Amino acid sequence: VQRAHKPTAAFYRYLYTGVGEPWMWWQRSVLGDRELLALIDPEKVEVYVLYVAGTPAGYFELDLKQFPSIELAYFGLMPQFTGIKLGPYMMGLALETAWAHGPDRLWIHTCDMDHPAALTLYQRSGFEIFAEETETFDDPRLTSGNK
Repeated sequence: VQRAHKPTAAFYRYLYTGVGEPWMWWQRSVLGDRELLALIDPEKVEVYVLYVAGTPAGYFELDLKQFPSIELAYFGLMPQFTGIKLGPYMMGLALETAWAHGPDRLWIHTCDMDHPAALTLYQRSGFEIFAEETETFDDPRLTSGNK
């Protein structure tokens, strides 16, 4: 795993789309470069990329904006790297990296549109369900102007 200290908007979109497109991650894909880069300001957000044989296999993002609370804001693998036990490995690295900051709290937000194994991985990694809520939104694939 290597930290992307100041990822370009294009590289971040590559990671975000590569990991999230199968799960309909869309919120950040519709942002302009300036707005996206403001969200991942390296002073407040850390992006880490998992490489396998020199190829990005996944990434995780630590949001430190509300420190001493840290959100594991994004976590996932490229589809071709799922199912080979890289998820637990990368989660271990994400937890180690996050806890090294000395937070009071580390949390993650997930939903039923994430990978089917996501919640199980999070719970096996020590996360507990804190709250549940229902959100609805229009399918972005059907919205004019979006993919």
